[in-house]
Amino acid sequence: MASFGKLGSGLLCALLCALVVACGGDGGSSGSVRFLVFGDPEEINAYRTLIEAFEEAEPDIQVQLVEASDRDDLVARLSSSLAGGSPPDLFLMNYRFYGQYAARDVLEPMGPYVSDSDKFEEGDFYPQALDAFRWQGELTCLPQNISSLVLYYNKDLFKRFKVEPPTDGMRWNELVAKAQKLTRDKNGQVVRGADPDQPQSGGAQAEIYGLGVEPVIIRVAPLVWSNGGDVVDDEENPTKFTLNTPEAEEVISGFFDLRTVFGVVPTDQEVEAEDDETRFANGRLAMFLDSRRAVPMFREAAKFDWDVVSLPFHDQPASILHSDAYCMTKGSKAKDAAWRFVEYAIGPEGAPVIAKTGRTVPSLKEVAESDAFLDPTQKPANSRVWLDAIPTIQHVPTISTWPEVEDVTDGLLENGMYLGQPVEDVIAEFQRKTQPLFARAER
Repeated sequence: MASFGKLGSGLLCALLCALVVACGGDGGSSGSVRFLVFGDPEEINAYRTLIEAFEEAEPDIQVQLVEASDRDDLVARLSSSLAGGSPPDLFLMNYRFYGQYAARDVLEPMGPYVSDSDKFEEGDFYPQALDAFRWQGELTCLPQNISSLVLYYNKDLFKRFKVEPPTDGMRWNELVAKAQKLTRDKNGQVVRGADPDQPQSGGAQAEIYGLGVEPVIIRVAPLVWSNGGDVVDDEENPTKFTLNTPEAEEVISGFFDLRTVFGVVPTDQEVEAEDDETRFANGRLAMFLDSRRAVPMFREAAKFDWDVVSLPFHDQPASILHSDAYCMTKGSKAKDAAWRFVEYAIGPEGAPVIAKTGRTVPSLKEVAESDAFLDPTQKPANSRVWLDAIPTIQHVPTISTWPEVEDVTDGLLENGMYLGQPVEDVIAEFQRKTQPLFARAER
């Protein structure tokens, strides 16, 4: 057998090392990282901005942004790539959906990486966000944001129709009253009987709606909590929904009334033709319930003045967590390089980059309290509302079957809001259709 000698051995070693890095070798701290994400064009642009900043700071690592068209597409791509043995190194996922992958043991726990980091430690983050990504007590994914549900409003429409704008700490019935006054036909008349001092157009079709809100469980849940009710019997180990209480039934009934009684939200056909986010950006929706994710689009598309206030409540303030985290796959061949990107993206260098785009409420406290997020020259002016809501944040369960639970319940809530199905029937269907999903859930 031929001998390479010291020089030949060194060259061979160098070639093998280069090959490992180029292929994304396990533990490699340079090379290419595949990052799977979905979002609106404005959101995707925010991640491109982040990646450009990272690659400038870390030129030995390239991050390939793999764009999914929506959440369903991301889940399909992720599932097929995991089954095929070639998963992305990183993906971004909401806490409500990561449990199905944690239960399959395909995620690389982030806790040890955080413990070894010299950029931050767990105490530097808001615990409400971290805790949502602990699977069986172990920090599994690392949250980039800690958003909550807020009320966006079109300041110009309130001025035009001489309606007092919403305020922080507003009650739910005040919200409904304002939505009635701002639901107008093409002639600017109130469509339904909200304001006795305004001319009314009876059953005319609305040109401007007072409110936009999706009939989904993550919109109903914080209202139930605010009325003193519970959504499930045990947040950590749920076995059933607990919506058959007076507190929950009152909330759900009032939620359905937005369409069936007051007509202040668009019909299902109108939402299919133009979703609420687009309708708000087009100036034909006075108020809109959403998380921070809508900010980049509204900054770019809305040609009117707008701002946000805290989520209206029934008896006491309450809100719901909206948080996405960087998850690393156990099958990644470039874990060290992937972690370097996460550490940058979440940390004091990268978090301000994406915060300035408007996309996130940073989970890192020092960035959330900085001008990168609270910049008074950028809309919304009242960004601090998200930070003020953090003490009231709760979250829905992170069990493995929660995505299936949402698929079932969201359809039932649509039936109640758009088809007028009685509240008690909707709640009974909740119990019947989700009981098997809770029973087979991993926690």
